[in-house]
Amino acid sequence: MDVLSSVLGGSLGVIIPFLAVLTVVVFFHELGHFLVARWCGVKVLAFSVGFGPELLGRNDKHGTRWKVCAIPLGGYVKFSGDENAASVPDRDEQAKMDEEMRRTAFFAKNPWQRSAIVAAGPIANFILAILIFAGMFGFLGKFETLPRVDQVRPGSAAEMAGILPGDLILSIDGNPVESFNDVQRVVTASAGVPMQIDVERGDAVERLTATPELQEISDGFGNTQKVGILGIQRNTSQEDIIVKRFGPVEAVGEGVKETWYILDRTLGYIGGLFLGKEDPDQLGGPIRVAQISGQVATHGILPLINLTAVLSISIGLLNLMPVPMLDGGHLLYYIIEIVRGKPLSEKLQDFGFRIGITLVLLLMVFATWNDLRSIIGS
Repeated sequence: MDVLSSVLGGSLGVIIPFLAVLTVVVFFHELGHFLVARWCGVKVLAFSVGFGPELLGRNDKHGTRWKVCAIPLGGYVKFSGDENAASVPDRDEQAKMDEEMRRTAFFAKNPWQRSAIVAAGPIANFILAILIFAGMFGFLGKFETLPRVDQVRPGSAAEMAGILPGDLILSIDGNPVESFNDVQRVVTASAGVPMQIDVERGDAVERLTATPELQEISDGFGNTQKVGILGIQRNTSQEDIIVKRFGPVEAVGEGVKETWYILDRTLGYIGGLFLGKEDPDQLGGPIRVAQISGQVATHGILPLINLTAVLSISIGLLNLMPVPMLDGGHLLYYIIEIVRGKPLSEKLQDFGFRIGITLVLLLMVFATWNDLRSIIGS
């Protein structure tokens, strides 16, 4: 009961923000599949937000059932010729189809069209994130602090490298930095990696070598993560704080940059897991996402909107993993079909789907176990 209380935070303050964020992200993901499927002439049988028993719904003029279901933890688009929401082919149903029905069935489309339909879901997630970031940058601007060092922690990597208070960081490994946030982003992903740091000190430029230390840090909500740390603090004086304003096109460009940064960091973490360089304990599941949603919501609507963009990127990337049952697994099948000139055998595809669902379930169990351990440990 204590664990359940910790998960729910004793109120609906966790569940409602989590479901709001998840519903928006899932809707856009499925909308991507839906729109490209319609464009390719595929009949869409159902567009569902949630799983399980239908709570409310309606049919449109094309025969698609739009519905909201009782379990609001995902959603799906079901095409003609599919057995289930994961687009597993229904062999028996396909055998009964006449020529007219086959023309609008998903399985009857060429592999390029099927690939476009499958890829459209994750792409829609990335577009949603770009639009959210672009909107925030366009309307609010971008608040940044010049990369000037205010304090250096004794015994830190920065002190050992010779960084001093008052230094203005110009570049890291030859790459210019414009804000303290740029410095943080590079450093947190570079634990144990020596970096060449150019700093402006008075009228001179000094080149220093620093190696960020891997440390566990905590946010204001008690969540912890392991990142690289230099041991410096920013200067928060008014003259070092700048606000960048962007026009619509520039804001979209900044949205693309922000989305790419999150993609790059996530891919780096996944690669680090396989190489043994990253801690698998940092992998979170739905419970942790729900917790963070509730925590972020206490700070207002803007942080929650930002979290929606981050989660949208994560779901888009997860779905592109080459695992059968996920969009990436379907794409893998279609790429093989394009290369071979014919699809894999039904037996091999069915075997792949079984492997895929097993891997997905194992990942969910592991992530949920991590969430519960984190809650119990706190």
